[in-house]
Amino acid sequence: MLIAVCSLKGSPGVTTLTTALGARWPGQENPIVVEADPAGGDLMARFRLPESPGLVSLAAAARGRGGTDPNLLARHTQLLPGGLRVVLGPVGAEQARAALSVLAVGASSPLRRAADQLGIAVIVDCGRADPGSPTFPIIRSADAMLLVARPHDDELAHVALKLRAAQQWSRKPCLVLVGDGYPTAEVSQVLGIPVMGRIPRDDKGAAVLCGQGNGRHGPARSTLGRAAAKIALNAYAHWHAANNPGGTRGLHLRLAVPGEPVSGAALQPHGPQTRNGATP
Repeated sequence: MLIAVCSLKGSPGVTTLTTALGARWPGQENPIVVEADPAGGDLMARFRLPESPGLVSLAAAARGRGGTDPNLLARHTQLLPGGLRVVLGPVGAEQARAALSVLAVGASSPLRRAADQLGIAVIVDCGRADPGSPTFPIIRSADAMLLVARPHDDELAHVALKLRAAQQWSRKPCLVLVGDGYPTAEVSQVLGIPVMGRIPRDDKGAAVLCGQGNGRHGPARSTLGRAAAKIALNAYAHWHAANNPGGTRGLHLRLAVPGEPVSGAALQPHGPQTRNGATP
């Protein structure tokens, strides 16, 4: 399963949401978060991690192998404290764009090949989306696109303007609203697009996802984490229903209880890394 998370305007918290979704992914699937923002990544600095392995080393390996190895993506991950596997984007936009020009190539992309494996969910931070972005092929090949926006007049006006085009980019576009503003049902009705969920303002929960704070506000306990778990559950259930003739019949999912990580990925701030380059 391949999920593209992006915005149409500004920076409404795409990286934080992508990380939260990975940390709270439901079921028995192993999530891999890919930081593919063409403007450059944040997780390396937030969690004080080394530059490699990451998006740049993945691109170099994909160029050499043609991206045919379905395990290639997993070999270029690092672990965030708590166990979430991430492919770190470089800080610089030039490096990020160069790497993405190699990786974002439809069905031959290492991201798509990894996502097609049973038991793997690839969740990609695509930054701000538009047809000129090097992440556009990733968005087009994704199983679902989550558009992140704040429910305010200025931001929703831009979303409404670009939404018709954005709905052609993905088979399953959905909105995720961040923070206070217009009611969820009203936004969905006016824009004519389903809202997958809403992330409340939670500064302490967000701080943990930025490598700060403490475990008491980790994803399994925070308001932000609980909201992300519901969105992840909805995204997974929609994908499962679309790809299984029996719909959601026989689908057994659970949300973690407080203190229990989903898929082994509850983040803790600045904890020691146990290993790099994790494989499935």
